[in-house]
Amino acid sequence: MMTLFERQSERASAFAKRLVKDEGGATIMEFGLVSVVFITMMMGMFDIGQMTYTQAVLNGAVQEAARTSTLETGDAAAADARLLELVSRVAPGATISTERKSYFDFPNVERAEPYGDTDGDGLCNNGELYTDENNNGSWDEDVGVQGNGQASDVVIYRVEMEYEPLFPIPFSSEASSTRKLSSVAVKRNQPFAQQVGPGNSTGVCT
Repeated sequence: MMTLFERQSERASAFAKRLVKDEGGATIMEFGLVSVVFITMMMGMFDIGQMTYTQAVLNGAVQEAARTSTLETGDAAAADARLLELVSRVAPGATISTERKSYFDFPNVERAEPYGDTDGDGLCNNGELYTDENNNGSWDEDVGVQGNGQASDVVIYRVEMEYEPLFPIPFSSEASSTRKLSSVAVKRNQPFAQQVGPGNSTGVCT
């Protein structure tokens, strides 16, 4: 006849065997592990999707703002406000920074002001003379003038945008980071008046 201790030991052993073979709850554990990866991937896809769509909207809005600004009645500030309105529809709370730089014509885009490089060092210095085409009193590596320019001027319109993602990626150090996008448009103002040519005063490089 088995003692109480032996019966309890036998029951404990039988329970342990059943526990080892029991697969109940395994599916929940597996789902818990897989769901973390799945949710992270889905949120990443949503984040990339929003970014791609926002970039497309930004590109279109920049083209529209640049085009409307080329008119004689164009209002650069109103065009920027309209751009912000459009991108905010897909990226609520977005902020933008804009820059417009004008040039007399396309060959002049982002070129330096001419100067006499008498010492051949490739720099405007040591009293060398230059032509102050943008009339700002100093030699510039970029002859462009800040602003929307005048009639027939070529204008480069740059926009930088920042926004908080609607679908931040969980468990990522970049989850709360702002997303940054940019877009550029080049347009020529309509010939609504006589175009003013570049300046021709002479300056001295220091």
